[in-house]
Amino acid sequence: MRQTKDRPSWESYFMDIARLVARRSTCTRRAVGAVLVMENRILTTGYNGAPTGLAHCLDRGCLRESLQIASGQRHELCRGIHAEQNAIIQAARCGICIRGATLFCTNFPCAICSKMLINAGIQRIIYAEGYPDDLSRTLLNEAGIETRMFSAGEPEGRP
Repeated sequence: MRQTKDRPSWESYFMDIARLVARRSTCTRRAVGAVLVMENRILTTGYNGAPTGLAHCLDRGCLRESLQIASGQRHELCRGIHAEQNAIIQAARCGICIRGATLFCTNFPCAICSKMLINAGIQRIIYAEGYPDDLSRTLLNEAGIETRMFSAGEPEGRP
């Protein structure tokens, strides 16, 4: 089989999909997309937004902004569910095992999402941008979960 120079690596492919998923976000502050992958197959996706059937921040306004809450703090004071949480929830709803999967995410997970990812058995996290949450990185390191910032120039790896 002939490879073309325009064919993306697996990591670029999945990160591109995470960025596309983020476009569905209804958060007014930060659009985040997540893709859970195993053996180069997409298991689930998620983006940040209000729970199913509830009004979105795009329609209702941002609770965090109205309360002047800084990014990376007081995650519980938000109408939305994070992209990583939605990807995990989607797997649970559909009966998909995500133990051993890789998470591709447009942002580094917060501490709450990190605890969920640890308990879900996620092995590796590849993210496009950082996030101001030192506890998250500490928890993931302690759990032995590999984390790496995505770089489009890296050689192709096996997610």
